[in-house]
Amino acid sequence: MLTSCQNEEINQDEDQLIQEEVLDQSEVELAYPDQIGSLHKLYYGLSELTVEKIEDTYVLDGDIVFRLNQLTTTPSNETDRSVGRTGGRWNNNIVYYQINSTLSNQQRVFDAIAHWEANTSVQFVQRTNQSDYVYFTPGSGCSSFVGRIGGRQNITLANGCTTGSTIHEIGHAVGLWHEQSRIDRNNYININFQNIQDNRENNFQTYAQQGQDGDEYTSSLDFNSIMLYSSYAFSKNGQPTIVKNDGTAFNSQRSGLSSGDIQGINIMYPGGETGGRLCDGVSAWSSSQNYQVGAKVTYQGSLYERTNTRWVIIGECN
Repeated sequence: MLTSCQNEEINQDEDQLIQEEVLDQSEVELAYPDQIGSLHKLYYGLSELTVEKIEDTYVLDGDIVFRLNQLTTTPSNETDRSVGRTGGRWNNNIVYYQINSTLSNQQRVFDAIAHWEANTSVQFVQRTNQSDYVYFTPGSGCSSFVGRIGGRQNITLANGCTTGSTIHEIGHAVGLWHEQSRIDRNNYININFQNIQDNRENNFQTYAQQGQDGDEYTSSLDFNSIMLYSSYAFSKNGQPTIVKNDGTAFNSQRSGLSSGDIQGINIMYPGGETGGRLCDGVSAWSSSQNYQVGAKVTYQGSLYERTNTRWVIIGECN
């Protein structure tokens, strides 16, 4: 999966778009906004993670959740445990979903879905009997799994989770990490660990530090990304936890996907407005060729991508 970013200056039209919903300086999506759990070092496959256990859920980065049975106390070689930005994609660009009938303000879900469909090649289809699907349901806060994990996966939305926060959580569900977790972030930002709330420091690790596989599909950190923390996220003293390299603070927005978000998603989920098909231009797998991480091949009618440990299926060629 990927961290979204952009390779261009923010134009004036986008500045006008995002000023509609700017996050409160210290606001950030949280699965359990009123609770701080205990920290645990556990394994997701071969990757060691520092996660927060709150109630019956393991939480990473504040709003990314794991099922209890997804994590183990020792490394596991099971190949179906690859949750990284290069795995866990939704086949054929289709995310099946269902909405809990008790969820309040369901219009925010429909509006968020409409925004995704209008700006990317990802499509959302109401579930009938599909086994893998997103389930929008009430919760203590805003949270999501990252990528397709198999079976029902919840996106929780408390009453205070806005349409923008719903767009953000859908971003996780289709495979986006938080923007500040990209591995080249030090070229653009500094993390002030001395200002971070106790036991929240792990929320500011890169995906590589978290042991996750992945790749950046665009070239620079996007300060306009809907997936970016604000400068004051998890601050314990009112001082910024993240600043630009020049020392200045910045706001985050939750109005919609930035041009960089869209650029990255359309690389990850090609098709749609680009007019291309999933496997267009991709060569068939060859046993005589060496492949690097991120390489794509076709094999028996499906598109695969190489991670650090294995090939993962992206979807069927259409």
